[in-house]
Amino acid sequence: MALPKINPTKTAAWQQLEKHFMEMKSVSMPELFKNDAARAEKFHLEWEQFFVDYSKNIINQETITLLLKLAEEVGLKEAISSYFGGDAINQTENRAVLHMALRAPQSATYFVDGKNVIPEIYQVKSKIESFTNQILKGERKGYTGKAFTDVVNIGIGGSDLGPAMIVEALQFYKNHLNVHFVSNVDGDHVHEIIKKLNPETTLFLIVSKTFTTQETLTNSETIRTWFLKSAAQSDVSKHFVAVSTNIQKVTDFGIDPNNIFPMWDWVGGRFSLWSSVGLSISLAIGFDNFDLLLKGANKMDSHFETKQFDQNIPVILALLSIWYNNFFGSESEAIIPYTQYLQKLAPYLQQGIMESNGKSIGRDGLPVDYQTGTIIWGEPGTNSQHAFFQLLHQGTKLIPTDFIGFINPLYGNIDHHDKLMSNFFAQTEALLFGKTKAQVQEEFKKLGTSKDVAEFLTPFKVFSGNKPTNTLLIDKLTPETLGSLVALYEHKIFVQGIIWNIFSYDQWGVELGKQLANSILEEINSNTLNTHDSSSSMLILKYFQKKATK
Repeated sequence: MALPKINPTKTAAWQQLEKHFMEMKSVSMPELFKNDAARAEKFHLEWEQFFVDYSKNIINQETITLLLKLAEEVGLKEAISSYFGGDAINQTENRAVLHMALRAPQSATYFVDGKNVIPEIYQVKSKIESFTNQILKGERKGYTGKAFTDVVNIGIGGSDLGPAMIVEALQFYKNHLNVHFVSNVDGDHVHEIIKKLNPETTLFLIVSKTFTTQETLTNSETIRTWFLKSAAQSDVSKHFVAVSTNIQKVTDFGIDPNNIFPMWDWVGGRFSLWSSVGLSISLAIGFDNFDLLLKGANKMDSHFETKQFDQNIPVILALLSIWYNNFFGSESEAIIPYTQYLQKLAPYLQQGIMESNGKSIGRDGLPVDYQTGTIIWGEPGTNSQHAFFQLLHQGTKLIPTDFIGFINPLYGNIDHHDKLMSNFFAQTEALLFGKTKAQVQEEFKKLGTSKDVAEFLTPFKVFSGNKPTNTLLIDKLTPETLGSLVALYEHKIFVQGIIWNIFSYDQWGVELGKQLANSILEEINSNTLNTHDSSSSMLILKYFQKKATK
């Protein structure tokens, strides 16, 4: 069943929301809290180890009611059925979108083209488990008989960002293997990685569905050349494995066919960490923890698929995002995790969200006349407080922000964690209330500041407040809760795409630059210049003149 093709701006709910926005745009959140002692009780959700407070938003019950009505009018419920039912909802590529199947229990059934894919998924999971255990136990060894100490994941985009984020986030659970990531085609990057490695004890994972991605293949060739300086071609099969569908190209590279882990075209790259693309995760934290990550994601899948929309975390967060993006005109959202472990979460979600919903053509093939994808950015707290929070507090832009915090630290250092979490709670309160002119003047009075100085400084010290935030408070950062958190944002992407009437799961916008780059590379290799605009011609000629010879 195809997804509906409904322009959201033509729905009755959208028209009502536009009128409602005119009533809400100047509403004071502090006043809302003052007038309703039960506000926080009304606007929060509890699920498993998650406590989600969305009361610090410029909303009232009518806002939520109308947003839920919008979800109903665009056919969200039916779209979720198509999503989980294996329909080819990625219509421009004629593919299902079924990464949820990768984390489903073995008893589940997920159909693609009439075939239950769960048995095949579990065959691959079994292979991942077996391979992981053999490496960790030292049963698989390098070409000199030494156990592996390091793993290098070679990929880009979804073949890098997801695994790299998870491995970083779960390093508390890591084993003796050191896992590295090579993604950028920048040669300095790959050389910085390999200069720290011993070829005798390093395992390389080449992650490329087609085994044709320029960045990944260039890095793989460079690494193989470095490896062969101390090893023989026959040793490649002991040290290189591939996650790919192109068996011929993989075997031509020198990789043993038994060391190829398959991928499926119904899994988009940016949602592939749950598949064999996550082999580096399994190696870094052990298969049991990798499986817990999958189980946590599956729990969120079940929550999203079955919960009523008013109690559904991904749905509520997506609707709030629509509210700010399409009515308040907020173009960006910040994501602030209060744990250093999640320092790669925002870059990971940048790809997941901006590549998915950065579209300007509706599912009806017509240009949209409303805003779609939001700009995603962020950094861990408290670092971010000393960087861009000035803009959040006193800048001219309204930037809805997700605060993500964990009740229990992993190393048990309560002193540090209390200070961290005091900032976590304080910032959302400060963004809500700000600081009034009267409060600033009272502070000056207590300090005995002269009248002239106080008058001059007062406007600079006033905070307008009324800045919206969501607070996600989670018991502890574990493989399971991290799986749930990532799946939450995946489903938020889906809901937004359905409401905006766009196809979230293709990425044609990635291709144009690649095509032009291949053409320009031919010019660079032949030292000839074809027809370009004057700016590009000038820049390429300057590169010809200044670049070092090979």
